[in-house]
Amino acid sequence: MAKSYPMRSTESPQVTNEPSESQRAIQAQCIEIFVSAAAVLGVPRSIGEIYGVIFAAPRPLTFQEIVERLNLSKGSVSQGLRALRSLGAVRTAYVPGDRRDYFEPETELRNLVAGLLRDRINPHLEQAKDRLTRVQQQVTDGGGLNADEAVVLRARLAKLESWRKKSALFLPLITKVLG
Repeated sequence: MAKSYPMRSTESPQVTNEPSESQRAIQAQCIEIFVSAAAVLGVPRSIGEIYGVIFAAPRPLTFQEIVERLNLSKGSVSQGLRALRSLGAVRTAYVPGDRRDYFEPETELRNLVAGLLRDRINPHLEQAKDRLTRVQQQVTDGGGLNADEAVVLRARLAKLESWRKKSALFLPLITKVLG
């Protein structure tokens, strides 16, 4: 069953924030899209919810509006916004006459993919490289393996190293193609 996302009115110096019923339905569907994407990427559900509510809003939202629309804790929204900002998925927007931070989505696919590659994928590739080097050294040192086991493991580790190298070459190309 889909989570219900309550919408509450908050005062804004420029626009009332009372969304219509159809805006609420659209917003709920957008949130579900990004919650599913968050699950695929292995990030917390709340990050998908936060990006979804910002994405579906016709104007930038304040921190408090995000908290109220999603009924999430301030800590969860704060952490989620920090993660989304570091990925480049949201940015602050200036609203004349208001000192609060407003948030709007990054909607360019290239920028979103570049942030994911930089912050989520590339660190894993670097860790994999280090781990693979250690495992290859253990196999080379013998590690209690008989000759047949060592041959099989060397071949599999060589294949794994090939995959890692191809990934390291392929991922920057994805960013370029999307640009």
